[in-house]
Amino acid sequence: MLTLSHYITLFETPLSLSLSLSLLFSLSTPPLAPTLYPPKPQFTQPMGQGTPGGLNRQGLPGDRKPDGGDKKDKKFDPPAPPTRVGRKQRKQKGPDAAARLPTVTPHTKCKLRLLKLERVKDYLLMEEEFVANQERLKPQEEKAEEDRSKVDDLRGSPMSVGNLEELIDENHAIVSSSVGPEYYVGILSFVDKDQLEPGCSILMHNKVLSVVGLLQDEVDPMVSVMKVEKAPLESYADIGGLDAQIQEIKEAVELPLTHPELYEDIGIKPPKGVILYGEPGTGKTLLAKAVANSTSATFLRVVGSELIQKYLGDGPKLVRELFRVADDLSPSIVFIDEIDAVGTKRYDAHSGGEREIQRTMLELLNQLDGFDSRGDVKVILATNRIESLDPALLRPGRIDRKIEFPLPDIKTRRRIFQIHTSRMTLADDVNLEEFVMTKDEFSGADIKAICTEAGLLALRERRMKVTHADFKKAKDKVMFKKKEGVPEGLYM
Repeated sequence: MLTLSHYITLFETPLSLSLSLSLLFSLSTPPLAPTLYPPKPQFTQPMGQGTPGGLNRQGLPGDRKPDGGDKKDKKFDPPAPPTRVGRKQRKQKGPDAAARLPTVTPHTKCKLRLLKLERVKDYLLMEEEFVANQERLKPQEEKAEEDRSKVDDLRGSPMSVGNLEELIDENHAIVSSSVGPEYYVGILSFVDKDQLEPGCSILMHNKVLSVVGLLQDEVDPMVSVMKVEKAPLESYADIGGLDAQIQEIKEAVELPLTHPELYEDIGIKPPKGVILYGEPGTGKTLLAKAVANSTSATFLRVVGSELIQKYLGDGPKLVRELFRVADDLSPSIVFIDEIDAVGTKRYDAHSGGEREIQRTMLELLNQLDGFDSRGDVKVILATNRIESLDPALLRPGRIDRKIEFPLPDIKTRRRIFQIHTSRMTLADDVNLEEFVMTKDEFSGADIKAICTEAGLLALRERRMKVTHADFKKAKDKVMFKKKEGVPEGLYM
């Protein structure tokens, strides 16, 4: 059996001695009976304190704890205040008490998440409402589409365009088309009868010719094209000479529209229209462009051949529509170029086409000076064959002024050459006076053609300046082209 001295000799260090003593006591002490209480914590004292001999020993039952130990007593805390004041509430019984949740105070992060979920909820509610509306409106759209298809079947395709001549009653009318006689037809129930009036344009069934619709825009598309939206670039400064002609057209067209009080003070009525006549290329259309550029009135331009239509009655109808639009947009100016296409002298016609042209001219005479006053609508006619026009068209009251455009004289030629050569690069040897003083009869268009041809000849030889020889070649070429194939004495 090992004694204490044997253990002391085996373990020489103090720490080893302390561990050996603890092992010895644990072996020699009998095991304690199990208790319901947990074992108390054991404290190890430092060397030199506690038991004599400088040895450490574990705390045994019955030992007192030294004063000033490591474990301090807890600070006394007052009890929490009561959560309620007054009579004690009874606990609720039943399913409501079981489902009751405690009050939870959310943090900032929880609030942000709550707002996000609320936005998602609002979006889902909007989506649900949209889907519900779509499902509710879908049957109505299908029904409307079915009704439209039925109406299209009743109308037929394609539909004819005609005129309403007379309303008999709410369901019947007399209509006419451009390709046939008048018909007594019915009016379908879906047509707005309040907008139907004699003379309006209507849509008719292609077989039974019943009224199936109404054309809202009564303006002829051809008349809409005749309106000049963008003013021309030519002005009075681009016209060489013709000072007397410019003064006359200003007095007859522009001044009555801008200062009508001057004619009232003097006690006369302003001219209704003017006609510009002369040889080709003397500046008639150019002067009309300058008028359109300088005036703020509505400018309608039409060529006489456009008034000749294929079907009977379309030509006079187009003339009426032209002057009706001009009256609606007054003050306005109507320029009819090449009036000799419809204004020729009347004669015994042997074909339907010739008779239709004469009917168109009669409608034009009526619009120029008929029963109704035209107001602030001025007419400018242009032709190079005034001798072929009907005398009723040229009489005073319809055309009050006849402005002649002669061939340019020497002064006018010089001015026209200056206008067309102002932007050209000319050589030093160019002498324009030779062409100004020539005996050949030049019109303004011929002078422009000479300048253009001279520039093309210079470009052909890769030169950036136009020489005098180029102008000579250009003059010879233009005069040869002018006299070739033209009978002598045509414009005398």
